[in-house]
Amino acid sequence: QVQLVESGGGLVQAGGSLRLSCAASGRTFSITAMGWFRQAPGKERAFVAAISWSGSNTYYADSVKGRFTISRDNAKNTVYLQMNSLKPEDTAVYYCAARPKFPPISTMASGYDYWGQGTQVTVSS
Repeated sequence: QVQLVESGGGLVQAGGSLRLSCAASGRTFSITAMGWFRQAPGKERAFVAAISWSGSNTYYADSVKGRFTISRDNAKNTVYLQMNSLKPEDTAVYYCAARPKFPPISTMASGYDYWGQGTQVTVSS
């Protein structure tokens, strides 16, 4: 099993920045990639960004390209999502997820086996 704990959500004005963190523990050796997803009220969970466990490959949803950056700290088993130039439409609960399969990168929620509890991000206009 892999446990994921997210932190860093909050309330920010449009144009502001937030950094989300996701700390992984347990059988982290089985992880091939980590992803961030978000879910707004009344909408399906949507892919935001993913990074291979080695950190060599990243992938972003078109809606966040150029504004969000995913990264990882190998020593801390932690993945980050730096969110800049935030917009009200970025408001959602953000979830961290871990994938123990190949190929590493997946944009599908069904491709991830482990999930964090979610952290709320609210962007005011």
